[in-house]
Amino acid sequence: MTQAEIKLCSLLLQEHFGEIVEKIGVHLIRTGSQPLRVIAHDTGTSLDQVKKALCVLIQHNLVIYQVHKRGVVEYEAQCSRVLRMLRYPRYIYTAKTLYSDTGELIVEELLLNGKMTMSAVVKKVADRLTETMEDGKTMDYAEVSNTFVRLADTHFVQRCPFVPATENSDPGPPPPAPTLVINEKDMYLVPKLSLIGKGKRRRSSDEDATGEPKAKRPKHTADNKEPIPDDGIYWQANLDRFHQHFRDQGIVSAVANRMDQIFRSLPVGYNISKQVLDQYLTLLADDPLEFVGKSGDSGGGMYVINLHKALGSLATATLESVVQERFGSRCARIFRLVLQKKHLEQKQVEDFAMIPAKEAKDMLYKMLSENFISLQEIPKTPDHAPSRTFYLYTVNILSAARMLLHRCYKSIANLIERRQFETKENKRLLEKSQRVEAIIASMQATGAEEAQLQEIEEMITAPERQQLETLKRNVNKLDASEIQVDETIFLLESYIESTMKRQ
Repeated sequence: MTQAEIKLCSLLLQEHFGEIVEKIGVHLIRTGSQPLRVIAHDTGTSLDQVKKALCVLIQHNLVIYQVHKRGVVEYEAQCSRVLRMLRYPRYIYTAKTLYSDTGELIVEELLLNGKMTMSAVVKKVADRLTETMEDGKTMDYAEVSNTFVRLADTHFVQRCPFVPATENSDPGPPPPAPTLVINEKDMYLVPKLSLIGKGKRRRSSDEDATGEPKAKRPKHTADNKEPIPDDGIYWQANLDRFHQHFRDQGIVSAVANRMDQIFRSLPVGYNISKQVLDQYLTLLADDPLEFVGKSGDSGGGMYVINLHKALGSLATATLESVVQERFGSRCARIFRLVLQKKHLEQKQVEDFAMIPAKEAKDMLYKMLSENFISLQEIPKTPDHAPSRTFYLYTVNILSAARMLLHRCYKSIANLIERRQFETKENKRLLEKSQRVEAIIASMQATGAEEAQLQEIEEMITAPERQQLETLKRNVNKLDASEIQVDETIFLLESYIESTMKRQ
């Protein structure tokens, strides 16, 4: 765990959950698994606050716990899961693209709350969608429920592990912490719920949904409270499935960019003759990038997607792009050359790249100091004398990818800090703008005249309005940059993970 990752985790936890949760979370990331009382003692936080913070972290899958032989429960932070919070906007946007606004809000609610029952999600999403509709229109629970089922069928949402019934009925003393289990075949099984109803609009605090004042409402007792039909069956967003979707889309885009002209001539849909299809598959299999491989010849052969090579090509393309942006096109030419030839001496680099010796040397040393390329020594004699040693330049893609990933974490942390600074600097102006907007909204609801609304709007002066526009533009740029850097992080992480699995 690098310092850059810890700092980024700290910023994300503070932004999403506040100072106390951030303090406990970062402490666990730094120290590893610890029992409750040790956490409270080391952080100087009261036991009650530590319990509440751990509840929040466990609810959002950011901390796991395990019971040791002596009955001591230890809590451990999941740093990789904390870093996934960066990707929340991308998960939500993907759900919107695939399943429209309803899918977007379902995934958003699950990410914001960590774990929820299906009935709670459906009701909340239906209410939110009804709020955005025209007066008189409402969103049916059944429609939201159908979208939830589709998300579960495609594995974008999944059930959470639960406490088995046998553990609850055990007559002995309760265990120090419950053991959670989940059967793999039940992970995407949606309970049969008959959710009948429509989304409700929020009313004023003095009236309920029927429009009656609070005083006239009958008091509900605990006895006549309706039972929750799917009580105990909680759902969460399946982040691995989203990652699979991102990976697949990345590979498809890369192949499409590489063979754009060829694929444009393809007919719309899948109505392609076998002969034409064979030609395209052969073309993909013969491509130097080797995204598609062919095994055997019986029955025309078996075509497979080579995921590891595809991810390797995408990671290499990212490294080349960074070298070009950072050091210029000549350095990028040297980098590609070393990548292609595997090992080269300095004189060979100068000759092959057709760059003067002094410039080539400067560029190689520049990339070497930044860890984009590495130097391998091959001695002719055991004494490693420089005059009797070959010095070969090479590119270790895995090492360079790790270095770039570390820099990406640093960049994101800097972007978040800059965004927070911009917002803090203009805090007074933002609060004033929000107050004015709230006044205008309440006046519009009561049917105020245009002149009155204009008068309220003029409370914000022209320079202040310009300052707000500049702030909005800067924050939007920073947000967009965060998402772009996270796309690079995802690609590099996927490649590193794939390489580690093969070793």
